[in-house]
Amino acid sequence: MQKVIVICGPTASGKTSLSIELAKQINGEIISCDSMQIYKDMTIGTAKPTIEEMQGIKHYLIDCISPNTRYSVADYKKDAIDAIKEVLSKGKVPIVVGGTGLYVESLIYGIEYNEVKVDLEYRRKLEQIEQKEGLEKLYEMAKIIDETAMQKISHNDKKRICRVLEIYHSTGKTKTELEIESRKNGPDYKYILFGINMDRDKLYDRINKRVDIMIEAGLVEEVKKLINKYSEFPTSMQGLGYKEVLEYLNGITTKDEMIEKIKMETRRYAKRQLTWFRKYENIVWLDGQENVQNNIKIILEEYSEKRNRSAK
Repeated sequence: MQKVIVICGPTASGKTSLSIELAKQINGEIISCDSMQIYKDMTIGTAKPTIEEMQGIKHYLIDCISPNTRYSVADYKKDAIDAIKEVLSKGKVPIVVGGTGLYVESLIYGIEYNEVKVDLEYRRKLEQIEQKEGLEKLYEMAKIIDETAMQKISHNDKKRICRVLEIYHSTGKTKTELEIESRKNGPDYKYILFGINMDRDKLYDRINKRVDIMIEAGLVEEVKKLINKYSEFPTSMQGLGYKEVLEYLNGITTKDEMIEKIKMETRRYAKRQLTWFRKYENIVWLDGQENVQNNIKIILEEYSEKRNRSAK
């Protein structure tokens, strides 16, 4: 079975710089595993690597989907597998990089996500419940249906809360039941999994500084341009940073409140990411505060060992 390196970890932990340096050393190409970097015209708030930062390394699944397009985990898995095949066909090493846990799991567990038909009437019903009783009511409804799935979903993650409810409404089965059924065939490749960890205070400081840089770089202006260019945002504007800017533009919060909320929600997200990735038994942890070359050495040793072991 062919090998694919996966580097995951919380936002602002240094995944981009590590993966690009690794790709340069092992003739690799990078496949993004980020649910926001796929969208065109959403650059500042998603911290996409610039052309200069990419240093000539080809990246896949970045800046390729219109923000007014609905993009699912199933779409990601198909596109990521196609990208992996392309990289391997060139004789290069695929390096999957990102922090979106559902995207990572779709690959490493070989989960087949059945497309759930959108029931607009049911979706409107959920919207009405949220307006009258709050998002917490939807969360509790979803928890009754699928407590296992809801353990990994934040109380304010509207998109995934509704996804759990819509799956059950459409199929009569829970999201957890469908995932168990879909794992029977296993993954397409041998995924060698690495996670970046970092001291919490250091990580939170990096997150806060990154948000300040995004604001200075023009995040608010970027959102204004998006609103003017596109008529709807089925999933893209639910992303961190963007929904908070929308609240500010709609007069719900002040600019200072918006900035602090982005920082707070991003810190919370990073904490959830680490909790998510720590459940993987086969993950090799890297210290984000270590020298990049030291972490690359660990990756290469593990990659070489697993490659040799599977060849026997």
